[in-house]
Amino acid sequence: MATFFRLGSRQVLNHFLRNEKVGMLSLVRPVTLKAQPACPPKEMGHDERNMKLGRPQSPHLTIYAPQLTSMLSISHRATGMILAGYTIMWGLGAVVLPDSISCYLEDLAAANVSSILLCGTKFMLAFPMTYHFWNGIRHLMWDMGLFLTLKEVYATGYVMLILALGSAIALVSM
Repeated sequence: MATFFRLGSRQVLNHFLRNEKVGMLSLVRPVTLKAQPACPPKEMGHDERNMKLGRPQSPHLTIYAPQLTSMLSISHRATGMILAGYTIMWGLGAVVLPDSISCYLEDLAAANVSSILLCGTKFMLAFPMTYHFWNGIRHLMWDMGLFLTLKEVYATGYVMLILALGSAIALVSM
């Protein structure tokens, strides 16, 4: 029975498709395609392409007001770069300079540098380290899933700033 229906439906379908008056082929228009070599796209930069497409230039950071969270993120990266610079500077100094660090510290003590200048220099050396340290601990707490609400992020930011300033001042006073 199934074979009978299958053969019958094929004959009806073929008759319907091939009949020029009522068939589906009467709806299809013959089309001839002409092959042409592909033209390579014109090399345009990002800005040129966006101007051609009518896309506006993105304002990037100019539309945003500075926030504590963004400033702490940027300064965390900056202190990381400063610490890397310290590491390179001290490493090259140890390799290039002829005397040990104790000789240079004695020369500095003999130079009678004012205590304000000396404390300012110590603070400039200590603050990036303490800031990066305490903010790194803050990031580790975030990685553990702690203090992730907006209120807690701001609170930990202020606490971190107080700890960084306090510990830098403690290091300067030593």
